[in-house]
Amino acid sequence: MRRRDTTSSERTWLVRFTLAERSIHHVTALLMLVCLVTAACLYLPLLSTLVGQRETLKTVHVWCGFALPVPIVLGLVSRAFRADLRRLNRFAPHDWEWLKRRDRRAVQDGRGVIPVGKFNAGQKLNAAFTAGAILLMLGTGEIMTFPDPWGDRWRTGATFVHDWLFLVVVVVTAGHLWEAFRDRGALNAMVTGRVEPDWAARHHAGWAADATPADATPADGASGEDGAEFAQRRPDIY
Repeated sequence: MRRRDTTSSERTWLVRFTLAERSIHHVTALLMLVCLVTAACLYLPLLSTLVGQRETLKTVHVWCGFALPVPIVLGLVSRAFRADLRRLNRFAPHDWEWLKRRDRRAVQDGRGVIPVGKFNAGQKLNAAFTAGAILLMLGTGEIMTFPDPWGDRWRTGATFVHDWLFLVVVVVTAGHLWEAFRDRGALNAMVTGRVEPDWAARHHAGWAADATPADATPADGASGEDGAEFAQRRPDIY
């Protein structure tokens, strides 16, 4: 197979995420990281003593925690974001196959052996966990912040769940960042919104066939929003 010798300006890029989608991701990620860092400073005695300013950290933690759902709720005005939520909320047969097979990332003739859609099963599970964790953290955090209406059992349970879920979120977030920084194509997609066709074919073969080229992006930046890629996909490709 002959290798193409092209400059980056001559490459055909595929639109993966719109500006709205990337903004939602970045703001949510920033709020989550601030919550985790401030929680660590409040939770770990060593960091608490080292940093100090406990009341200030607590205030920042509470405000960022209550703000976590805001970017997601506001993002619902974006058709592209709503379309991706539908994709993330659906498990197709190839997703179960992706979870079962050890060679899930194998490539044959430049394409992934499993016809993964825009998101693989791991990304869908991560999104589901993150959404559930935000809701659970929000609920338990509300009980801890405003304890008066709640009984002792509720306050004790909320503190227990909040503390242990914090540790789980740290582990999952670390894993997410590790995978993201290992894959330059995925990282580039979240920074610029575009990916190279070769990367898409290797990692998301089912999505790559119908993805919108960057040079076909409408002037309003609505590419990928319930467009041809979502409407014309095969029934089992999400």
